[in-house]
Amino acid sequence: MTRTTPARWTREEFERLRHAGDPEVDEAAVAYLRDHPELGDARAAVGAVIRELGDARRRARGGAAVPSRDAASILDELGGDRDLPDWARDDAEIERGQRVFHDNGLYQAAVLYCACLPLAYAHESSAIVLAGVSDLGTRNLTRRVAETGQMLVDVMALRGPDTLRPGGPGHTSAVGLRVLHAFVRALVRERRRAGKWNPDWDGERHGAPVNQELLLATLIDFSGVTWTAMERFGVELSRADKEANLYTWSVFGHLMGVASCRERPLSLSDADEIMAYFSGTLGTCEEGRRLMAALLAEMESFMPLGWRKLPRSLIHWIFRDWGDGVERVPGLLAVPRPAWWSVPLFGLARFLRRHERIPDPVRPVIRMLMRKAGRCAILWFTDHFAEGRAPFRIPPELARSWRIRRAGRIRRRTRRAVRGSLGRRPALSANTP
Repeated sequence: MTRTTPARWTREEFERLRHAGDPEVDEAAVAYLRDHPELGDARAAVGAVIRELGDARRRARGGAAVPSRDAASILDELGGDRDLPDWARDDAEIERGQRVFHDNGLYQAAVLYCACLPLAYAHESSAIVLAGVSDLGTRNLTRRVAETGQMLVDVMALRGPDTLRPGGPGHTSAVGLRVLHAFVRALVRERRRAGKWNPDWDGERHGAPVNQELLLATLIDFSGVTWTAMERFGVELSRADKEANLYTWSVFGHLMGVASCRERPLSLSDADEIMAYFSGTLGTCEEGRRLMAALLAEMESFMPLGWRKLPRSLIHWIFRDWGDGVERVPGLLAVPRPAWWSVPLFGLARFLRRHERIPDPVRPVIRMLMRKAGRCAILWFTDHFAEGRAPFRIPPELARSWRIRRAGRIRRRTRRAVRGSLGRRPALSANTP
């Protein structure tokens, strides 16, 4: 008799993950708040962890950072030195997975902004937590985007497995995020008891805040979603490269407390099934639209003159005809209409993609636009948050490889002045031309 293996990714499994947090660290976070009344409440702890995470990253890179006054020991006390499991010790596979990011970093930076984050904002429970914690913890809706970009660099751009071992920047990012998520869950519980949390949060429907389902979705965002988006403008990875990239993200996921990566790495078939499931859970909410509007306003204000509408245009291009309902994302988030020039350009690109026998002179142009958006995104991260406690930093050798040069203040002021004189402020309405 043939024995069949039960399906791993059932609706019941996702339901279970939705209501699961991270009990070990959650209990430690509650105890830490009880033993450190000087922090005040969970909201103060969230801000303290964010500051300490930035300091710890700099220490991991060898910088001479001064520990945060309120949170110098949070990561040490709650995170600890968590070593890698036996399945996560394939150094060659980790390096190959990192090389995928190193070789395609500008594309992936653009995809983070134009696909990964919009998809996260189009999931109601994710958007409510992201918006609420940004408001309460940092008062800045877009600062977490820069911190996400820094995490990508810490894990994928600092070549070699040492970054994911205790003391390395990638390991510090993973453990720091695990601790931060525990305090976020404590913050939400605290605000709900006080009647100050979003009244639309339905514990039965949304599950635990920053739950295991959302953490798993985040890993797939950085892997499977990223590959799919890159393929839409002609950058295709080999199966071996995808496996290595997903393996590296699985190692990071294990350190970050993703239960699905506890015993083994995710496989490509896992990624396909998980993406298919989350494609059917998209929706719209006020928080998601607010996050998208804030991100567009920030990013488009930093685009060179004449290119302000490139980000919104790329968002429409990437999601158009995606399938499985994912093509609804720009509409769900009220992304403004694309630039006029993008309509014929992307229309021609779609036509040529359907007729492979016709030479395609447009694909290099699309790739150039993606690289330009990725480079501007990185410049926005580095310039906009350069003076904060958790700045975005990119290794010098990678900056040279990707041709990243800091924009001067004069150029930024000139762009703002010209746009101001023309009355061209970033439009946030879905009906704005």
